[in-house]
Amino acid sequence: MNVVGISLGLLIGLSLGLLGGGGSTLTVPIFVYVLGFEPKTAIAASLAVVGTTSLVGALGHWRAGNVHPRTALAFGAVAMAGAYMGAHLAARIAGAVQLSLFALVMLVSAYFMARGRRGGPDVPRGADAPAPPARRAKVAVVVPAAAAVGVLTGMLGVGGGFLIVPALILLARVSMHEAVGTSLLVITMNAAAGLSGYLGRLDIPWASAGAFAAAAVIGILLGTRIIRHVPQETLRRAFAVFLVLMGAFILYSNRSVVPGLRAADAVPAATTAPQDREMSR
Repeated sequence: MNVVGISLGLLIGLSLGLLGGGGSTLTVPIFVYVLGFEPKTAIAASLAVVGTTSLVGALGHWRAGNVHPRTALAFGAVAMAGAYMGAHLAARIAGAVQLSLFALVMLVSAYFMARGRRGGPDVPRGADAPAPPARRAKVAVVVPAAAAVGVLTGMLGVGGGFLIVPALILLARVSMHEAVGTSLLVITMNAAAGLSGYLGRLDIPWASAGAFAAAAVIGILLGTRIIRHVPQETLRRAFAVFLVLMGAFILYSNRSVVPGLRAADAVPAATTAPQDREMSR
């Protein structure tokens, strides 16, 4: 692991500590385009790195009172099932296609980041809102949202923080700092479930992933300490711009598979049936 890799690991940790997300959306491109990992290996290794780093960050936020355990466990339990299924689904998708889907997720994440907390700060103050309907809506929306985040986690190596944080603010009615801490605990659960679906099927470079994770842990410890002193809106919008640029770069790099799956990565029609029969065994 070189100096560039260590520095980028610190950046990953800072992103997780400050925003409750962003670890995977940065880790996968770094592993692929900077450290030279194969796409599937990068996705699996990113789950190990982000899961470990998020756990350390969640403990720090827990001590600061910024974690809602019951919310995290409810959201995370559903997401973990989705993450495990997503990891197995990834075996049937070409690496370049995974990266292209990953880039699209980055662009969606950028939208949520740029959108910020519109309406968010006013939600906790809305004491006149009827509580029972809010609870019913939360269950109806959070369960499918958690399942979707879980599938993305396993299939694309996305921790889901950029989707979890807005969901917690708008649906669970928590503050930004509490959403960040709770999101880290959910990401830890998601990453563990997703990684379990890859173990034994890929040769993960644990030494490089461990060194990267160590740097990320230092970054997240710094992030959890300075979160209260950083203007969240400015940081979030700047990060959204970065996500758009990175997502556009990945889509351009894998442009051959973006229009459809009939390019080089597609399975020839003559071999489709035998392959499907083999996979169904």
